[in-house]
Amino acid sequence: MMKKVQTAAILLSMLLGMRQSHAVAIHASADPVKDEPAITEKDREHWAFQPLAKVDAKAGIATWMPPQSPEADQATLIRRVYFDLVGLPPPISDAETRRGGDTEKDYEALVDELLASPRYGEHWAQWWLDLARFAETDGFEYDAERGRAWQYRDWVIKALNDDMPFDQFMQQQIAGDLLPNGEAAATGFLFAAPDMPDLNSQDERRHVLLNDIASTVGSVGLGLTVGCAQCHDHPYDPVSQADFYRLRAFFDNTVQPKNGKQIGPSVRIFTEGVPVSTVFVRGDFKRPGPEIKPAFPRILGKPAESPDRAALAMWLTCEDNVLFLRATANRLWQQHFGKPLAAIPGDLGKQGEAPTHPELLDWLAAELPKQGWSLKKLHKLIVMSPTYRQAKLTPRRLTGEMLRDAMLSASGQLNLKAGGASVRLPMPKEVSETLLKKQLQVTEDVTEHTRRSIYTFARRNARHPLFDLFDRPDALMSCARRNESTTAPQALMLLNSSFAHEIAGKIANDLTEAHQSETAKLVAAATQSCLSRPATAAEIEVGSAFLEKHTAIAGSFSAALADYCLALLNSNEFVFVD
Repeated sequence: MMKKVQTAAILLSMLLGMRQSHAVAIHASADPVKDEPAITEKDREHWAFQPLAKVDAKAGIATWMPPQSPEADQATLIRRVYFDLVGLPPPISDAETRRGGDTEKDYEALVDELLASPRYGEHWAQWWLDLARFAETDGFEYDAERGRAWQYRDWVIKALNDDMPFDQFMQQQIAGDLLPNGEAAATGFLFAAPDMPDLNSQDERRHVLLNDIASTVGSVGLGLTVGCAQCHDHPYDPVSQADFYRLRAFFDNTVQPKNGKQIGPSVRIFTEGVPVSTVFVRGDFKRPGPEIKPAFPRILGKPAESPDRAALAMWLTCEDNVLFLRATANRLWQQHFGKPLAAIPGDLGKQGEAPTHPELLDWLAAELPKQGWSLKKLHKLIVMSPTYRQAKLTPRRLTGEMLRDAMLSASGQLNLKAGGASVRLPMPKEVSETLLKKQLQVTEDVTEHTRRSIYTFARRNARHPLFDLFDRPDALMSCARRNESTTAPQALMLLNSSFAHEIAGKIANDLTEAHQSETAKLVAAATQSCLSRPATAAEIEVGSAFLEKHTAIAGSFSAALADYCLALLNSNEFVFVD
């Protein structure tokens, strides 16, 4: 019975990535190659498949999306660019120093400094790990740990810090073991998916793993829901079931699991015992159909010159692959402005939405190879633009990871040690009581508990409550855009958790040591620590009155000050970036 439940669970996971509609006729032939629909001119007319528009090279972001408001004040802009580029608030000393410089040159120097910081790769790695469906356990019932998964995470961080050209960054993750000077750790991307090593049918396990790899490469590299064609021709886009299995065929000799053997973290190429590549009728692993050869999706590709992953990696990242360029530029814009230019970053196909500013998207897409595939140069183009620097942007809530890091930073406790095995954080009692013994392991060195969130152990079945409540994805599939829910438990977590109270108490104790009981100075310093800006006269007046009145309620001045710091940590200004 348990095996049936596991099988149902893994098949359900596979099906989650499919978008079907009863209103659309789904083509699921008994011979998906013979009955494969032709690519029509109408298919090619969709905006995402068109060549990039030729736009004025001298034009910039503000040409297609001009600012709607004056430039932001310096405190707002400094905080914004810090969180965007390194995921942390500006240090107090730096915020005060930077406020003194108001020239274009000063701002550009700050941008360059942040892009060169090792904190940059640590922040932007989480964006990529979401896409890579990264976790350090298998998921499902047993959620077995993957002892070396953190090596892939560290590779991503280093590659981003080194500004590895983005085409090479993608190539390494698909075929790092096959390329000259390749890095095998990068191929952890392929096998980051959930897995069930003890599944009764290893043929079924292999089938599901390969389908996941092909689906993820398609969604991340092309911005298309190619996984919808696992069982039938895609109901909307010109991707046939045969197209899907041709893409999957590039990976057929990389997955040959056996009972009890863990997949990854590096690719193993098998030369014997590998089944012939076929289309599976209706996606059923028990119904292999006609044989196929590795090939690129017909809507985009010319025939593959070589049937290996290296050829796929080079084709996927070539300058002619407009989907790869548009998908990358769209996602980068989304991270800076809170929403992408094309509204569904994981689906640039016909069910997605056309970009609000198509010329801007194509200009950014074309700039990527022109800038030597440098993400950092594209970041700089965006954050230096008048559009980015205007006063009124859509407020963006910090992610759970950024919230935790910002709170640790505000209290002066953030441990900036980089790399290595992941830190296992203690769980709140109300959570730990529900966990299995193996999920309760905590890193003994308590100084490790304050490291950046990117270095915390990523378990699929037991995410840290702060991350879980603030919409960290479950890593069952690639996540191109996080949800942004608003729920009562979020407020309760920030207001009542022991972590929040410890942070507020630490800030209050440090401020008291520095300013004793000088109320006005304490309020001003607390505002600077938590909000990265000076307090206004009104805030000092209100804060001082609160401390005087609340001391009697809290029982001591230090407790009242801690409550005031807690209130600042719960303010919209702390939780959101303007």
